[in-house]
Amino acid sequence: MKRPELLAPAGDLEKLKVAVIYGADAVYLGGRHFGLRAGAGNFSEEEIAEGVRFAHEKGVRVYVTVNIFAHNSDLAKLPGYLDTVSAAGVDGVILSDPGVVELVRKLHPALPVHLSTQANTTNWAAAQFWEKLGVSRIILARELSLDEIAEIRERVGVELEIFVHGAMCVSYSGRCLLSNYFTGRDANRGDCAQSCRWRYALVEETRPGEYLPLEEDEKGAYILSSRDLCLIEHIPELAAAGINSFKIEGRMKSIHYVAGVVKAYREAMDTFFAGGAGCWNPDVWLEEIGKVSHREYTTGFLFGNPGAAGQHYNSKIYRRRYSFIGLVRGYDQQAGLAVVEQRNRFAVGDEVEILTPAGGPSKLTISAIYDEDGYSIEVAPHPQQIVKIPVHKELEAYSMLRKPIE
Repeated sequence: MKRPELLAPAGDLEKLKVAVIYGADAVYLGGRHFGLRAGAGNFSEEEIAEGVRFAHEKGVRVYVTVNIFAHNSDLAKLPGYLDTVSAAGVDGVILSDPGVVELVRKLHPALPVHLSTQANTTNWAAAQFWEKLGVSRIILARELSLDEIAEIRERVGVELEIFVHGAMCVSYSGRCLLSNYFTGRDANRGDCAQSCRWRYALVEETRPGEYLPLEEDEKGAYILSSRDLCLIEHIPELAAAGINSFKIEGRMKSIHYVAGVVKAYREAMDTFFAGGAGCWNPDVWLEEIGKVSHREYTTGFLFGNPGAAGQHYNSKIYRRRYSFIGLVRGYDQQAGLAVVEQRNRFAVGDEVEILTPAGGPSKLTISAIYDEDGYSIEVAPHPQQIVKIPVHKELEAYSMLRKPIE
């Protein structure tokens, strides 16, 4: 059984480094143009080159999204951008528009083309069509069952990639018009307002201004909000289906999210491929991914249409058990102090947990905090404030501190 690639989101350069350090085999990112995540930090052309250098030094591949549905005006600017991306040494581009696919194949025939999930590949005939056009990998639509994926695998030779974790769209693999209708922001040009996450209520035609809750909740209902996808329990079945790449959604999520989810899937995949089903116990990894901010989890369409079980219907949409409070930037060996960049308020006496790239989480009671001048302080209240705290062992850079939410 071939080991799949673990593909992680990189919303900006810091998230790319976190994804690489916590175990990704590959990362995907967007430039400042032609991608579908305008709200993410995204990468300048110089940052793409820097990100590629950093990843390649660690043996990690980099794919760049160019997956808008292009308008005529986009086509004039694309060749120059593709030249820059190719020159940076990226390992592939993620496309959805057939015209852009043809353009890349013409201008940069050696650059691997990955077909975006936005292209809605849901059957083997469509997969064969794209294979004939020179696409090297197809990112399948999220609306496929495991049996459908396996049948596509049997009929095509291209690599297949699926989403295994992250946000789901209320519409068919992102083909939603709500954002454009309500706000004028075009989701298929990278500017989705996430209207599906808004709170809704019913208004009866003859009773304007009288809002009727859809459930017994005075705050309204999130009838359009999908639950988050989580397939970590089903790595054995997915690997057996012949999938080449397991993709994590989340370019707009925090570095804590990227670290926790990537690490959990890395350990789960390594454990399974090292020992097979005999040592398979996903509870420990489910516990870890339960510590990042998420909506209730679902297996999506993997075992059939999820129906009502795939949606949220009340105001308790997010699950947040921990607050990400600090990122370790370095370690003062002589003093035994970790150099921490504050991300949320913490204080002396707080009981916290340490997430590290290798090994399980550990507990720590913050016994002291020192500012950059060495003065003792009781609390770190300022965003990105640099402080030092005593720790029981040396912590490598990009370790993270998180505090349980009471």
